[in-house]
Amino acid sequence: MPAMTPLDLTADRAGERADQFLSRALPQLTRSAVQKLMEEGRVLCAGQPVRKNRKTAPGEIYTLLIPDPAPVDVVPQDIPLDVVYEDGDVIVVNKPVGMVVHPAPGHPDGTLVNALLYHCGKSLSGINGELRPGIVHRIDRDTSGLIIAAKHDAAHLALAGQLQDHSLYREYHAVAVGSLREDAGTVDAPIGRHPTDRKKMAVRGKDGREAVTHWEVLARYPGHTYVKCRLETGRTHQIRVHMASIGHPLLGDTVYGAKKPVPGLAGQCLHAKKLSFLHPGTGERMTVECPLPDWFQAVLDRLERTL
Repeated sequence: MPAMTPLDLTADRAGERADQFLSRALPQLTRSAVQKLMEEGRVLCAGQPVRKNRKTAPGEIYTLLIPDPAPVDVVPQDIPLDVVYEDGDVIVVNKPVGMVVHPAPGHPDGTLVNALLYHCGKSLSGINGELRPGIVHRIDRDTSGLIIAAKHDAAHLALAGQLQDHSLYREYHAVAVGSLREDAGTVDAPIGRHPTDRKKMAVRGKDGREAVTHWEVLARYPGHTYVKCRLETGRTHQIRVHMASIGHPLLGDTVYGAKKPVPGLAGQCLHAKKLSFLHPGTGERMTVECPLPDWFQAVLDRLERTL
């Protein structure tokens, strides 16, 4: 049997399915990935293998035996990276629009992972497997901004824990369509796969996973609002789905908003601007920021001229 890295998680709710709890607690693992670990006997509670439909009880400790990664087949590529911060534990990159985070069907190379493998060599965590070395969280291909990667497994586990307890702060800037009535608010609505379009996400009530987005108005323009969004959770397309669910899809989002592309935009007007985390080595709070990209600033300049 291959070497395995144990990871302990404590249940915080009663009556939740074990696979739902674990995939909620570990955003980097999909529910299907958790179920696969269960099928292989690699999820334990009180030393016994756990079935996916087991109901949790508060305080129960679940141990995941995560197999150490197989040799990485992803090819390192010399792709320029905008490195905002780097040390022996972590690297923070300002990802451009159009770059996919990790290889996937249709995107076998040219990804952030390909670039990180070239830049960092073998110094990336392996918990997420051979296709996602170092990746702790993701941002969409057509979203720009800050993403943090771990250089070893201990750093990865520490950052994953911060995602779970919401101490990893992620702030995005966006332009929403329409005028939001309030100056700030919170969208607390579970997100899951769209019931008919598997490529999309949707607010799903009891069928979804917990998702919380806090938003604040930064500026108002005729027909548009410049907002700051803070993620409390990290679901796929979370900000895009949540803003669309309250009637204010993001400008340029042809999946959840108007289908017609916006001239000058490659996708949604969304930028991960600020990231704050407890350094996995020192325990100190670190905060990094990056400026708005030129294309985003150009959108704001055009809107400013409409005032």
